[in-house]
Amino acid sequence: MPSAAAPADLDLNLDLIARAHAVPVPDDETALKLLTDEELRPGLEAVVADRTGGNDLWVFAYGSLMWRPEFAYDERRLGTVRGFHRRFCLLQRRFRGTPDRPGFVLALDRGGLCRGVAFRLAGTDVHETLMPVWRREMRGMGYVARWLPVVTDGGTVPALTFLVNRASDRYSGRLADAEIADRIAAACGNLGPSAEYLYRTVEACAALGIRDRHLWSLQRLVAERLRAQIALTAGPA
Repeated sequence: MPSAAAPADLDLNLDLIARAHAVPVPDDETALKLLTDEELRPGLEAVVADRTGGNDLWVFAYGSLMWRPEFAYDERRLGTVRGFHRRFCLLQRRFRGTPDRPGFVLALDRGGLCRGVAFRLAGTDVHETLMPVWRREMRGMGYVARWLPVVTDGGTVPALTFLVNRASDRYSGRLADAEIADRIAAACGNLGPSAEYLYRTVEACAALGIRDRHLWSLQRLVAERLRAQIALTAGPA
């Protein structure tokens, strides 16, 4: 896989984000209901039952799973999913935001295509191997899971892929980049600013040679808003 340092033309950076969000935000367990493992298990069993395409177990990553997978894997490949595009369309009222100032996380929505990473997971027990990523992505009820064909240089593989749950009250629909940037710039949760999630994803894409116009537009707009926040709190010189 290609690997390179993040490009120098990025407007957004960690120092800027830290200066704009210097005050930690405590966790609010009431902000987002999380499903238990017992509640998650039937959905996992159903998606495993729908699995086809051989013994290898693949997961497609397009957001935070690219830079923080939290599962063991034997192989990773650049890959493309067609029919869905990466977009900040899932509100985050906890972890990277609050109920008063929700942030955004990425999901796949209808139309277009998405380049990301296909991970071949390590492990022989399918349920046990998938449960960590299933718990992480599905406990907040913001996604639906599908096995989608991912085109890679090594061939097309069926990968578990997490699409936006359009029935969820967290689904924002298609907002303009400027409105998304307003919310990302303002939002911070107990795991940190929403802008950091954006930056980490842009950085990961850049290192992989993936240039996503939506992400690059947002990082520029968010950087502008963070600079304005810093100037406002600093007051007159």
